[in-house]
Amino acid sequence: MEHLDEPDHIQMLRDTLERFASKELTRDATRAWEGGEDIPPEVVGKLAALGVFGMAIPEEYGGSGRDLVATMATIEEITRWSQALVNLFILGACYAGMNLVECGSPEQKAELLPKVVAGELRFSYGLTEPDVGSDLASVTTTARRDGDDVVVNGAKRFCTGATLSHYIYTLVRTGDPDARHKNLSIVLVPPMTTGVTIEPQHGMGLRSSRTSDITFTDVRIPGANIVGGEEGWNRGWDMLTGVGLDVEKIEVAAMSLGLARAALDEAWNYSQTRVQFRRVISTNQAVRHALAEAKTKLEACRLMTYHSAWLLQNDRPAGVSTSMTKLFVSEAAVEIVLSCQKVMGAYGYIDDFNMERYVRDVLAMPIIGGSSAIQRNNLANALGLSR
Repeated sequence: MEHLDEPDHIQMLRDTLERFASKELTRDATRAWEGGEDIPPEVVGKLAALGVFGMAIPEEYGGSGRDLVATMATIEEITRWSQALVNLFILGACYAGMNLVECGSPEQKAELLPKVVAGELRFSYGLTEPDVGSDLASVTTTARRDGDDVVVNGAKRFCTGATLSHYIYTLVRTGDPDARHKNLSIVLVPPMTTGVTIEPQHGMGLRSSRTSDITFTDVRIPGANIVGGEEGWNRGWDMLTGVGLDVEKIEVAAMSLGLARAALDEAWNYSQTRVQFRRVISTNQAVRHALAEAKTKLEACRLMTYHSAWLLQNDRPAGVSTSMTKLFVSEAAVEIVLSCQKVMGAYGYIDDFNMERYVRDVLAMPIIGGSSAIQRNNLANALGLSR
């Protein structure tokens, strides 16, 4: 479908990524990565050579300037082909790049952002804990100063890409827990540091995300790893509630959109080649209606996702829009993918087709990046509903 409102440079980006993917993201390769093999550095290097890791990074650090619409388009396009690669892209361009731009000290930006642009630096989020999900002001992982060092103790859960990243972007308690929001900081912990224990988790989907539980036991890091430098100490909540969480919501929406689009493309094509009772199944009204409805929902998802990206790009108030987008798009993507799986019948369930991967992965979308329940709570509060 042609989108008349899409800028020319975004369509050119999509075309470029399509050519890259058709050559580098073969089915055998992407299946191997999902099975546990590492993505070859040369593939990441070729993706970085397209300039996509620097699309949210200022030119002074080697990037091309902030373009959140292009960043979300990249996430959408890569997700269609490979969850493993889009995971690396987000860990680099978004988790590392955007957070450093927004929260890093001048020294951290100068040292680390050029590595992000080159596709050579990734962050894993160490935010949630075994007993702390969306209420991040209740984290119990602690950090204390010891001379020039910081010592970290505690545990984190659902850390995506911990073994793929160079730093764990870790939210820690740095003062009296009763102060909640006022005594939080963010520190960068290299995963291979002495005292860091990583225990892999295994989910039904997002198999190449390398999600893990992390335990910190007297982990010692230099004070230079405090995000924002010395001025960042006890300012973690301000960093956390900035534009980063809004961007994360639409990152998940863009992934959801990519999965739904890929599933619909597969079911659409399948319906025009699968013959039953001497005719292709696309002639059956039930199939036609299912696919037409899926197309309609997909277009609504697209409009919401890129509207929110546009708001953030232009520094407009976006909290309500991004929560609505995360809620609607992730839920609608599940509906689209499951509807498309039904169109393909048994072929939508076996791993000879990509549909079973879309199903496994899309079921995580309403959970990650702020669950649907949390988005509903946020929206009711933000819109002033009495309680």
